[in-house]
Amino acid sequence: MRQAELSPRDAEILHSIVQSYIETGEPVASRTISRRRKDNLSPATIRNVMADLSDLGYLAQPHTSAGRIPTEKGFQSYIRSLTARKLLSAELERLRSELMEAATLESRVERSSQILTEMTKNVGIAAAIPTANQMLDQIELLSLGDSRLLMIVVTRDRSVRNQVVVLDEQIGQDELNSIRNYVNQNFSGWMLSDIRRELQQRLEQQSAAYDSILRRLTVLYEKGLLEIGMAPEIYMEGTSNLIGLDLHLTREKLRELFRALEQKKKILQLLDRFLEQPAGEIRVQLGLDDLHPSMREFSLIGISVQLPGGIYAKVAVLGPMRMNYQRVISAVAHLGEAIQSLRA
Repeated sequence: MRQAELSPRDAEILHSIVQSYIETGEPVASRTISRRRKDNLSPATIRNVMADLSDLGYLAQPHTSAGRIPTEKGFQSYIRSLTARKLLSAELERLRSELMEAATLESRVERSSQILTEMTKNVGIAAAIPTANQMLDQIELLSLGDSRLLMIVVTRDRSVRNQVVVLDEQIGQDELNSIRNYVNQNFSGWMLSDIRRELQQRLEQQSAAYDSILRRLTVLYEKGLLEIGMAPEIYMEGTSNLIGLDLHLTREKLRELFRALEQKKKILQLLDRFLEQPAGEIRVQLGLDDLHPSMREFSLIGISVQLPGGIYAKVAVLGPMRMNYQRVISAVAHLGEAIQSLRA
Protein backbone atom coordinates (compact mmCIF):
# COMPACT_ATOMS: atom_id res chain seq x y z
CA MET A 1 0.00 0.00 0.00
CA ARG A 2 1.55 3.30 -1.13
CA GLN A 3 1.27 6.53 0.85
CA ALA A 4 -1.40 7.85 -1.52
CA GLU A 5 -3.51 4.83 -0.62
CA LEU A 6 -3.69 5.53 3.12
CA SER A 7 -7.34 5.41 4.11
CA PRO A 8 -8.79 8.54 5.75
CA ARG A 9 -9.03 6.62 9.05
CA ASP A 10 -5.39 5.48 8.90
CA ALA A 11 -4.25 8.99 8.00
CA GLU A 12 -6.22 10.39 10.95
CA ILE A 13 -4.60 7.91 13.32
CA LEU A 14 -1.14 8.67 11.93
CA HIS A 15 -1.61 12.42 12.27
CA SER A 16 -3.00 12.01 15.79
CA ILE A 17 0.15 10.07 16.71
CA VAL A 18 2.36 12.81 15.27
CA GLN A 19 0.43 15.50 17.15
CA SER A 20 0.71 13.57 20.41
CA TYR A 21 4.44 13.05 19.90
CA ILE A 22 4.95 16.76 19.21
CA GLU A 23 3.16 17.60 22.46
CA THR A 24 4.90 15.08 24.73
CA GLY A 25 8.09 13.88 23.06
CA GLU A 26 7.23 10.38 24.25
CA PRO A 27 6.40 7.23 22.24
CA VAL A 28 2.65 7.10 21.65
CA ALA A 29 0.58 4.11 22.82
CA SER A 30 -2.55 2.84 21.12
CA ARG A 31 -4.57 3.52 24.26
CA THR A 32 -3.62 7.22 24.08
CA ILE A 33 -4.98 7.50 20.55
CA SER A 34 -8.09 5.52 21.44
CA ARG A 35 -8.94 7.98 24.24
CA ARG A 36 -8.52 10.91 21.84
CA ARG A 37 -11.01 9.57 19.30
CA LYS A 38 -14.78 9.98 19.41
CA ASP A 39 -15.62 6.82 17.47
CA ASN A 40 -14.77 4.35 20.27
CA LEU A 41 -12.15 2.64 18.12
CA SER A 42 -10.53 0.01 20.38
CA PRO A 43 -6.83 0.07 21.31
CA ALA A 44 -6.47 -3.34 19.66
CA THR A 45 -7.75 -2.01 16.34
CA ILE A 46 -5.48 1.00 16.61
CA ARG A 47 -2.52 -1.26 17.38
CA ASN A 48 -3.16 -3.10 14.14
CA VAL A 49 -3.24 0.19 12.22
CA MET A 50 -0.03 1.30 13.94
CA ALA A 51 1.65 -1.96 12.95
CA ASP A 52 0.62 -1.36 9.31
CA LEU A 53 1.88 2.22 9.46
CA SER A 54 5.17 0.94 10.85
CA ASP A 55 5.49 -1.54 7.99
CA LEU A 56 4.93 1.34 5.55
CA GLY A 57 7.65 3.44 7.16
CA TYR A 58 5.46 6.09 8.81
CA LEU A 59 6.17 4.99 12.38
CA ALA A 60 9.05 3.48 14.31
CA GLN A 61 9.17 1.57 17.59
CA PRO A 62 12.20 2.58 19.68
CA HIS A 63 11.76 -0.37 22.09
CA THR A 64 9.83 -3.63 21.88
CA SER A 65 7.42 -2.73 24.66
CA ALA A 66 7.21 0.98 23.86
CA GLY A 67 4.69 2.88 21.78
CA ARG A 68 5.42 4.31 18.35
CA ILE A 69 7.09 7.51 17.23
CA PRO A 70 6.70 9.15 13.81
CA THR A 71 9.47 8.84 11.25
CA GLU A 72 10.40 11.61 8.86
CA LYS A 73 7.91 10.10 6.43
CA GLY A 74 5.21 10.29 9.10
CA PHE A 75 6.01 13.94 9.79
CA GLN A 76 5.83 14.70 6.06
CA SER A 77 2.35 13.21 5.81
CA TYR A 78 1.23 15.22 8.83
CA ILE A 79 2.66 18.48 7.47
CA ARG A 80 0.95 17.98 4.11
CA SER A 81 -2.37 17.85 5.94
CA LEU A 82 -1.85 21.30 7.45
CA THR A 83 -2.74 24.67 5.98
CA ALA A 84 -1.88 28.12 7.25
CA ARG A 85 -4.82 29.60 9.09
CA LYS A 86 -6.42 32.59 7.40
CA LEU A 87 -4.77 35.87 8.32
CA LEU A 88 -7.13 38.47 9.74
CA SER A 89 -6.72 41.95 8.28
CA ALA A 90 -5.95 43.34 11.74
CA GLU A 91 -3.09 40.86 12.16
CA LEU A 92 -1.68 41.73 8.74
CA GLU A 93 -1.84 45.42 9.58
CA ARG A 94 -0.07 44.80 12.90
CA LEU A 95 2.78 42.97 11.15
CA ARG A 96 2.97 45.69 8.50
CA SER A 97 3.16 48.37 11.18
CA GLU A 98 5.96 46.58 13.02
CA LEU A 99 7.95 46.26 9.82
CA MET A 100 7.28 49.87 8.79
CA GLU A 101 8.82 51.09 12.03
CA ALA A 102 12.16 50.09 10.51
CA ALA A 103 13.40 52.76 8.10
CA THR A 104 15.48 50.66 5.68
CA LEU A 105 14.90 47.39 3.90
CA GLU A 106 17.75 45.72 5.79
CA SER A 107 16.35 46.80 9.15
CA ARG A 108 12.94 45.43 8.14
CA VAL A 109 14.52 42.11 7.28
CA GLU A 110 16.31 42.12 10.64
CA ARG A 111 13.03 42.89 12.40
CA SER A 112 11.48 39.92 10.56
CA SER A 113 13.83 37.52 12.33
CA GLN A 114 12.81 38.99 15.68
CA ILE A 115 9.10 38.77 14.86
CA LEU A 116 9.40 35.11 13.87
CA THR A 117 11.15 34.30 17.13
CA GLU A 118 8.44 36.09 19.12
CA MET A 119 5.65 34.31 17.23
CA THR A 120 7.08 30.77 17.27
CA LYS A 121 9.49 30.59 20.25
CA ASN A 122 12.03 29.00 17.90
CA VAL A 123 14.97 30.42 15.95
CA GLY A 124 13.99 33.16 13.52
CA ILE A 125 16.23 33.62 10.48
CA ALA A 126 16.00 36.35 7.86
CA ALA A 127 18.30 37.29 5.01
CA ALA A 128 18.40 40.13 2.51
CA ILE A 129 20.14 38.76 -0.57
CA PRO A 130 21.05 41.38 -3.18
CA THR A 131 21.20 40.56 -6.86
CA ALA A 132 22.86 42.31 -9.78
CA ASN A 133 19.46 43.86 -10.63
CA GLN A 134 19.65 46.51 -7.91
CA MET A 135 19.10 50.01 -9.26
CA LEU A 136 21.17 53.02 -8.20
CA ASP A 137 19.42 56.05 -6.76
CA GLN A 138 22.41 58.16 -5.77
CA ILE A 139 25.85 58.14 -4.21
CA GLU A 140 27.56 60.48 -1.76
CA LEU A 141 31.32 60.82 -1.24
CA LEU A 142 32.73 62.53 1.87
CA SER A 143 36.38 63.14 2.62
CA LEU A 144 37.31 62.25 6.21
CA GLY A 145 40.90 63.46 5.97
CA ASP A 146 44.08 61.39 6.18
CA SER A 147 43.22 59.80 2.78
CA ARG A 148 40.07 58.27 4.29
CA LEU A 149 36.81 58.41 2.35
CA LEU A 150 33.21 57.64 3.29
CA MET A 151 31.35 56.14 0.32
CA ILE A 152 27.53 56.04 0.57
CA VAL A 153 25.34 54.22 -1.97
CA VAL A 154 21.55 54.54 -2.00
CA THR A 155 19.55 52.16 -4.20
CA ARG A 156 15.97 52.51 -5.43
CA ASP A 157 14.69 50.08 -2.79
CA ARG A 158 15.66 52.73 -0.20
CA SER A 159 18.61 50.70 1.01
CA VAL A 160 21.48 52.84 2.30
CA ARG A 161 24.94 51.31 2.44
CA ASN A 162 28.21 52.92 3.45
CA GLN A 163 31.85 52.03 3.75
CA VAL A 164 35.02 53.84 4.85
CA VAL A 165 38.05 53.18 2.66
CA VAL A 166 41.66 54.38 2.71
CA LEU A 167 42.98 55.75 -0.57
CA ASP A 168 46.58 55.66 -1.76
CA GLU A 169 46.36 59.41 -2.22
CA GLN A 170 43.83 61.88 -0.87
CA ILE A 171 41.11 63.25 -3.16
CA GLY A 172 39.80 66.69 -2.29
CA GLN A 173 36.13 67.26 -1.49
CA ASP A 174 35.61 69.44 -4.58
CA GLU A 175 36.83 66.64 -6.82
CA LEU A 176 34.71 64.14 -4.91
CA ASN A 177 31.68 66.35 -5.51
CA SER A 178 32.43 66.33 -9.25
CA ILE A 179 32.65 62.53 -9.24
CA ARG A 180 29.40 62.29 -7.24
CA ASN A 181 27.58 64.62 -9.63
CA TYR A 182 28.86 62.70 -12.65
CA VAL A 183 27.58 59.38 -11.31
CA ASN A 184 24.24 60.71 -10.08
CA GLN A 185 23.50 62.62 -13.29
CA ASN A 186 24.56 59.83 -15.64
CA PHE A 187 23.60 56.63 -13.82
CA SER A 188 20.69 57.23 -11.44
CA GLY A 189 18.11 54.53 -12.27
CA TRP A 190 20.69 52.19 -13.81
CA MET A 191 21.27 48.65 -12.59
CA LEU A 192 24.58 48.40 -10.73
CA SER A 193 25.86 45.67 -13.01
CA ASP A 194 25.21 47.86 -16.08
CA ILE A 195 26.98 50.83 -14.51
CA ARG A 196 30.15 48.83 -14.03
CA ARG A 197 30.23 47.78 -17.69
CA GLU A 198 29.43 51.28 -18.94
CA LEU A 199 32.14 52.86 -16.79
CA GLN A 200 34.76 50.59 -18.30
CA GLN A 201 33.61 51.45 -21.82
CA ARG A 202 33.60 55.18 -21.10
CA LEU A 203 37.04 55.04 -19.58
CA GLU A 204 38.30 53.48 -22.80
CA GLN A 205 36.45 55.92 -25.09
CA GLN A 206 36.18 59.26 -23.30
CA SER A 207 38.77 61.98 -23.43
CA ALA A 208 38.98 65.68 -22.69
CA ALA A 209 37.05 67.01 -19.66
CA TYR A 210 35.88 63.74 -18.10
CA ASP A 211 39.21 61.87 -18.26
CA SER A 212 40.24 62.95 -14.78
CA ILE A 213 36.82 62.21 -13.27
CA LEU A 214 36.67 58.77 -14.86
CA ARG A 215 40.16 57.88 -13.73
CA ARG A 216 39.35 58.91 -10.17
CA LEU A 217 36.03 57.08 -10.38
CA THR A 218 37.85 53.94 -11.48
CA VAL A 219 39.97 54.15 -8.34
CA LEU A 220 36.83 54.33 -6.21
CA TYR A 221 35.28 51.47 -8.16
CA GLU A 222 38.32 49.33 -7.40
CA LYS A 223 37.77 50.20 -3.74
CA GLY A 224 34.29 48.68 -4.03
CA LEU A 225 32.11 51.76 -4.57
CA LEU A 226 29.40 49.93 -6.51
CA GLU A 227 29.72 46.70 -4.57
CA ILE A 228 28.94 48.09 -1.12
CA GLY A 229 26.33 45.91 0.50
CA MET A 230 26.30 43.29 -2.26
CA ALA A 231 27.08 40.60 0.32
CA PRO A 232 23.94 39.05 1.86
CA GLU A 233 22.83 40.42 5.21
CA ILE A 234 21.82 37.59 7.54
CA TYR A 235 20.02 37.96 10.85
CA MET A 236 19.17 35.30 13.41
CA GLU A 237 17.32 35.55 16.71
CA GLY A 238 16.36 33.07 19.40
CA THR A 239 19.21 30.55 19.46
CA SER A 240 18.85 30.54 23.25
CA ASN A 241 15.46 28.84 22.69
CA LEU A 242 17.38 25.68 21.74
CA ILE A 243 18.83 25.37 25.22
CA GLY A 244 16.87 22.87 27.27
CA LEU A 245 15.31 21.08 24.31
CA ASP A 246 15.69 17.32 24.25
CA LEU A 247 17.78 17.18 21.06
CA HIS A 248 19.54 13.89 21.85
CA LEU A 249 22.90 15.65 21.48
CA THR A 250 26.02 15.23 23.58
CA ARG A 251 27.47 18.36 25.09
CA GLU A 252 30.16 18.42 22.41
CA LYS A 253 27.58 18.00 19.62
CA LEU A 254 25.55 20.84 21.12
CA ARG A 255 28.64 23.05 21.09
CA GLU A 256 29.18 22.08 17.44
CA LEU A 257 25.60 23.04 16.68
CA PHE A 258 25.98 26.51 18.19
CA ARG A 259 29.30 27.02 16.40
CA ALA A 260 27.60 26.12 13.11
CA LEU A 261 24.75 28.56 13.77
CA GLU A 262 27.28 31.33 14.42
CA GLN A 263 28.67 31.01 10.89
CA LYS A 264 26.76 33.23 8.48
CA LYS A 265 28.12 31.22 5.59
CA LYS A 266 26.50 28.08 7.03
CA ILE A 267 23.16 29.85 7.52
CA LEU A 268 23.24 31.16 3.95
CA GLN A 269 23.96 27.64 2.69
CA LEU A 270 20.99 26.44 4.74
CA LEU A 271 18.66 29.00 3.17
CA ASP A 272 19.98 28.56 -0.36
CA ARG A 273 19.79 24.78 -0.26
CA PHE A 274 16.35 24.41 1.24
CA LEU A 275 14.51 27.54 0.09
CA GLU A 276 14.91 27.23 -3.66
CA GLN A 277 11.19 27.14 -4.38
CA PRO A 278 9.53 30.04 -6.28
CA ALA A 279 8.93 33.23 -4.32
CA GLY A 280 5.82 33.10 -2.16
CA GLU A 281 5.73 29.33 -1.64
CA ILE A 282 6.20 27.81 1.82
CA ARG A 283 8.93 25.15 2.02
CA VAL A 284 9.29 22.67 4.87
CA GLN A 285 12.53 20.72 5.18
CA LEU A 286 12.76 17.91 7.71
CA GLY A 287 16.19 16.85 8.90
CA LEU A 288 19.12 19.13 8.14
CA ASP A 289 21.99 16.69 8.67
CA ASP A 290 23.16 17.27 5.09
CA LEU A 291 24.27 20.69 6.28
CA HIS A 292 25.64 19.59 9.66
CA PRO A 293 25.41 16.23 11.51
CA SER A 294 24.16 17.91 14.71
CA MET A 295 21.09 19.22 12.84
CA ARG A 296 19.61 15.82 12.05
CA GLU A 297 16.59 16.38 14.32
CA PHE A 298 15.88 19.91 13.08
CA SER A 299 13.37 21.28 10.61
CA LEU A 300 13.36 24.48 8.58
CA ILE A 301 10.19 26.24 7.47
CA GLY A 302 10.67 29.24 5.22
CA ILE A 303 9.61 31.39 2.32
CA SER A 304 11.34 33.60 -0.26
CA VAL A 305 9.93 37.02 -1.13
CA GLN A 306 10.95 39.11 -4.15
CA LEU A 307 11.42 42.75 -3.16
CA PRO A 308 11.85 45.87 -5.30
CA GLY A 309 15.31 46.83 -6.49
CA GLY A 310 16.62 43.32 -7.06
CA ILE A 311 16.67 41.92 -3.54
CA TYR A 312 15.31 38.62 -2.26
CA ALA A 313 14.23 38.36 1.34
CA LYS A 314 14.31 34.87 2.79
CA VAL A 315 12.62 34.35 6.15
CA ALA A 316 12.54 31.05 7.98
CA VAL A 317 12.10 29.34 11.31
CA LEU A 318 14.60 26.76 12.52
CA GLY A 319 13.45 24.44 15.24
CA PRO A 320 13.29 20.86 16.48
CA MET A 321 11.46 18.31 14.37
CA ARG A 322 8.91 18.22 17.20
CA MET A 323 7.92 21.86 16.64
CA ASN A 324 4.35 23.14 16.40
CA TYR A 325 4.11 23.06 12.60
CA GLN A 326 0.64 24.62 12.42
CA ARG A 327 1.78 27.69 14.32
CA VAL A 328 5.12 28.01 12.53
CA ILE A 329 3.72 27.54 9.01
CA SER A 330 1.10 30.20 9.73
CA ALA A 331 3.70 32.60 11.18
CA VAL A 332 6.01 32.26 8.18
CA ALA A 333 3.16 32.58 5.67
CA HIS A 334 1.74 35.66 7.38
CA LEU A 335 5.08 37.42 7.74
CA GLY A 336 5.86 36.68 4.09
CA GLU A 337 2.52 38.23 3.13
CA ALA A 338 3.25 41.30 5.26
CA ILE A 339 6.69 41.79 3.69
CA GLN A 340 5.26 41.35 0.21
CA SER A 341 2.52 43.91 0.90
CA LEU A 342 5.14 46.58 1.68
CA ARG A 343 6.05 46.72 -2.00
CA ALA A 344 2.99 48.79 -2.79
